Amino acid sequence: MDLNERSLHLLKTLVERYIQDGQPVGSRALSKDSDINLSPATIRNVMADLDDLGLIHSPHTSAGRVPTDKGYRFFVDSLLTVKPLESKTVNQLSTELKQADNADDILSRASKMLSGVTKMAGVVTLPRREILCLRHIEFLSLSNTRVLVIFVTNEQEVHNKIIHTSKQFSEAELIQAANYLNSVYSGQSLASVRQAVVDEMRQDQQLVNQGMIDAINIAQQAFEQKPAEDYVLSGETNLMGFNELSEMGHLKQLFEAFSQKQGVIHILDQCLATDGVQIYIGEESGYQVFDQCSLVTSSYAINDETVGVLGVIGPTRMAYEKVIPFVDVTAKLLGSALNPK
Repeated sequence: MDLNERSLHLLKTLVERYIQDGQPVGSRALSKDSDINLSPATIRNVMADLDDLGLIHSPHTSAGRVPTDKGYRFFVDSLLTVKPLESKTVNQLSTELKQADNADDILSRASKMLSGVTKMAGVVTLPRREILCLRHIEFLSLSNTRVLVIFVTNEQEVHNKIIHTSKQFSEAELIQAANYLNSVYSGQSLASVRQAVVDEMRQDQQLVNQGMIDAINIAQQAFEQKPAEDYVLSGETNLMGFNELSEMGHLKQLFEAFSQKQGVIHILDQCLATDGVQIYIGEESGYQVFDQCSLVTSSYAINDETVGVLGVIGPTRMAYEKVIPFVDVTAKLLGSALNPK
């Protein structure tokens, strides 16, 4: 937008003051700012121009103004000054993640860090299993047709899953099935293993022995793909502390969206294809329930491959200059913590 320096400075001051106080900002309050040497009348004229441009508006009958989604977007893209986190803070965050016992604990700690520092909701999607490489698999009979699947990926990550087979297998049969799968699929990604298993099931079963058929049947369940990847969410109750989100009907819709997950997952999935921090302000998310919220997200990577997204969900009135660098650094630290040593 073609705004002069006076208008830019006044808009920046108004947005920053509203983010800090949460109250509509009037011309008289702005005139008392030491950096604005303008009369209240001049300020009112500038504010009227900013209002006409859709950058600010007057809520209800208030004489003050608040930023619109368009105003926040202009502020974030053109007026915001982001300062890097202090090295002491980065070291503290890194230490917190390194103290985790396993990958699930790392993801949980990252989500809690995001919510704890920002006092908003923190979200971390689980790493996409497609990029995980199978290293070793074992089967353990539990009872009747229940089998515990234990498989190792990316050198160190151990995963457990209980499946129900079509028949009861002996210990020898399970060992034979595991040996076959380890010899054929070790070192391949779970996505390619899953597809290969499906392809083998379509082949003429007369060309393979019963042991191979058993192994493929078990593997098909072991590597069955979930309809949607999940995420870890922390601090959603923090959103109740913001007046603009505290209306009970709106809170109910927000928590239902968190529970159903599809909408949140869809928004976060859009960030997988891009590097760096992504920001959705208000209506930009495409979901009405988040119209009064902003999402600041960043993808994280394992072995230089993007596998998931983390971020902060809060009101549009958030301290972007603090949230953006925090999300960015946390994403880098999470990827580092999850990388095989």
